[in-house]
Amino acid sequence: MDEIRMKPGPAAGYAFRLGIMAAVLLGLAGIGLMYWSGILTSALAGYTLVVLFPIYLVLAATVLSIWLGYDKDETSLRPVYHSKNSK
Repeated sequence: MDEIRMKPGPAAGYAFRLGIMAAVLLGLAGIGLMYWSGILTSALAGYTLVVLFPIYLVLAATVLSIWLGYDKDETSLRPVYHSKNSK
């Protein structure tokens, strides 16, 4: 039996933006709290912001996109045809 796949609507786009903003605020607050409490030194906080924070945001975007239905699989692929007269 074929599964019905619907495209995400505007509510999903709004939820994605809201989720990314929440992830940014939560991540920055966590780094700031760890720096303020002395767990992170200034060098380690800089490393976390420059190297680890973007990876965290990519993972958050991946989880949100799968959860909201933006993920693609092989059923969404279409064959590509070229006509004989195309350049």
